[in-house]
Amino acid sequence: MATTRELRDRISSIDNTLKITNAMYLISSTKLRKAKTDLAKTEPYFYTLQTMIQRILRHLPEDFTHPYLDVRRSVRETMEPRDYKTAVICVTADKGLAGAYNHNVIKRTEEILRERPNHQLFVVGEMGRAYFHAQNEPIAHHFHYTAQNPTLHRARVITGHMLDLFEAHEFDALYIVYTRMKNSLEMVTETEQLLPLDKLNGGVLGTPVPMVAGMEEFRMRPTPKAIIDNVIPDYLNGFIYSALVESFCSEQNARMTAMDAANRSGNKLKQQLSIQYNRQRQAQITQEITEIAAGARAQQRK
Repeated sequence: MATTRELRDRISSIDNTLKITNAMYLISSTKLRKAKTDLAKTEPYFYTLQTMIQRILRHLPEDFTHPYLDVRRSVRETMEPRDYKTAVICVTADKGLAGAYNHNVIKRTEEILRERPNHQLFVVGEMGRAYFHAQNEPIAHHFHYTAQNPTLHRARVITGHMLDLFEAHEFDALYIVYTRMKNSLEMVTETEQLLPLDKLNGGVLGTPVPMVAGMEEFRMRPTPKAIIDNVIPDYLNGFIYSALVESFCSEQNARMTAMDAANRSGNKLKQQLSIQYNRQRQAQITQEITEIAAGARAQQRK
């Protein structure tokens, strides 16, 4: 059985730990609010851009092809989809103590890498880099300092780098794996194909074609190719930025949840130790009183 001194030291240690977990909870809460505000400021522009891309793709000529929109004919005719040269961007965190946040993203990325043997891996976040390095998985590029401070500039850097590699035929398809926060209690690991953007007959970018689409009057100047060359990179930049911010929000929310659980566990353990300490201290006091009373009675008999 632990002594009162050991119990007092353990209670003091728990108090110090609770100070850290409380501070991390408050910091994550502040960062989450700021990231949501930043995302809300940029979302209207990118949502409008996505709507415009949907309209553009609906009115492209039927025989129109573009590397950003279609799998290259040479690739399509010679390879099965699983043999395409595939690039995967895995968005993780720079730090741990965030529950299963990093584990879920890494697990989904590993599934894609197994499905696509001819792959290149691009990592955002130190946790992902450390994990894949330990697994001896080659990393084509690691984007430093992006996970903790997602900005439009850093999203543009990633977009420019990936477009350069895509245009140089370094890969045929680009995927991004990130975490989306549906609400404060639920986070979902998402996988999206960024390149090429499929021209779907029933819809564009996963959105159904509206009934009035055939009545739209739409002119493309100077050429459809010039429009696609300018609009698609902006769309990819917006999507990557949104994915980075969504992942950052999910990370902070997961850390808040983990720290809240740690606080509750710490307080519960502290309460149990305090009860045990008080009982032992009471027993010691009772024993001391008993010894003093016994000594006094012995003195009276003399």
